[in-house]
Amino acid sequence: MSAVLRATVFDLDDTLIDTADAWGRVCADFTAAHGHRWRPQDGRALHGNGQWASYVAGLCDGRVDTTDVVEACTDAMIVACAAGQVRALPGAVALVRAARRHGPVAVATASPRRFVHTVLQHLGLDGLMAAVVCGEDVTRAKPAPDPYLRAAASIGLAPARCLAVEDSPTGIRSAATAGMPVLAVPRRRMTLPADVAHLPAAHAPDAVQALPVLTGLLSGLVDRPEPDRPVNGRIPEADTMGIR
Repeated sequence: MSAVLRATVFDLDDTLIDTADAWGRVCADFTAAHGHRWRPQDGRALHGNGQWASYVAGLCDGRVDTTDVVEACTDAMIVACAAGQVRALPGAVALVRAARRHGPVAVATASPRRFVHTVLQHLGLDGLMAAVVCGEDVTRAKPAPDPYLRAAASIGLAPARCLAVEDSPTGIRSAATAGMPVLAVPRRRMTLPADVAHLPAAHAPDAVQALPVLTGLLSGLVDRPEPDRPVNGRIPEADTMGIR
């Protein structure tokens, strides 16, 4: 029998906010200043990649380290936010507020803390969050379960009582490995890889259409399967290269 859901943990980038293009532009500008011409596959590699700063640093032929990447790209993303270039996805704010009516809400993301708090303040959501887990808060990023396990512990609930809302294969795998049921809202309605598609308890094409699904799950009105159980602490590997 499935545990009653008492809280919701949201991914941030491309789940609540539209930043795929913004992070790509910022990272492209950073690597261009260090001799790298940005490629389409570099943009794809950022999606869901908890090790995004290491990836970007690796494109710069040893001229920078991950601290340089995080500081410079965070500064640029905060400027983009102030300029109105980082926006909530349609329906995302309503989704968070609806979840909050059913219990605590939290964020688990690979993005840097300065950026995360800037965005949450910009959206008027910072005061709603019971916990905010950022890239600096865990040693092992998604797809490891650590961000979601830390969020659940910060809320004070077992992972099985927390619903994760995610867009990327990497993030879905992270939450499922942590033992959380997942509501998958794939970015731009992408098709999830076959070895990930079975993991979520429910799917929705966007945040607007996710609202009745989320409220149904939190109200116990929507049946959900038990999540896959890890084998020796792991579930089968999936595509982890796609920030979240």
